[in-house]
Amino acid sequence: MISQKKPSVVIVVGSAPDASRYTLWDKSTHTIAVINNAWRIRSDWDYLVFPEDFPPENAPTIIQASQRLIVAKDFVPTQNAYGGFVYGGGTMAYTAAYWVLGALKPDVMAFIGCDMVYPSDGSQTHFYGNGAPDPLRDDVTLQSLEAKSNRLLALAVGQQCLCVNLSDQPASRLMFPRMSIDQLQALTEQDFNQHLKNLQDQLDQQHIQAALASEEKLGYFVESGRYWEEAHLLSRVELAKIDDQWMAVQPKQPTYKTG
Repeated sequence: MISQKKPSVVIVVGSAPDASRYTLWDKSTHTIAVINNAWRIRSDWDYLVFPEDFPPENAPTIIQASQRLIVAKDFVPTQNAYGGFVYGGGTMAYTAAYWVLGALKPDVMAFIGCDMVYPSDGSQTHFYGNGAPDPLRDDVTLQSLEAKSNRLLALAVGQQCLCVNLSDQPASRLMFPRMSIDQLQALTEQDFNQHLKNLQDQLDQQHIQAALASEEKLGYFVESGRYWEEAHLLSRVELAKIDDQWMAVQPKQPTYKTG
């Protein structure tokens, strides 16, 4: 029997408590890109993506020959190729995703621990305890995490890449359709092609092109990636208008169904 070709998969792992479920999953069918402290979840990660201000004491002390550290000099040019940090969203879940999309070019990007929802009751915020809710900081590029999610989804689909949210949490700021890890591991090329076509049919290309045209017209681009140094030049009102345009791109299908 000839086995079906499997789509290439990269799992992007954040630090939400939900990410701890990933410790038991079989890695043989995918590549792992971890963000910041998420390298602690399991030792067989492939790429660790972290920003300039990541504390050195939090980095791994042992790096295998097969593992690679992805830092600003790697991800800034890649994110710039997708319009830059101002439009992509200045938080590491999106930065890592754009790097994966541009550098690894997978068929599927699957996310876990990247819901960007933080409890208000003082309960645990990260798998390792409590930490700062970075995506919720007062930042002109993060006024709507959902809009930035839709933008990533649309650009990925335009590159023939499917975005998958593996979260089992009731709420998520990632607007990607949900999929279970069992469905992901069983995903065939036929499934992938069907899911991609369904999303392409759902996403309104006129809305996408209008949002991209608005970005180009506004012209907010900081080549260094250090957009916060020019934050005084960025209009919250104008960026919120573009967020509204990306919200209109929201797909209608809440989950991916296989079989």
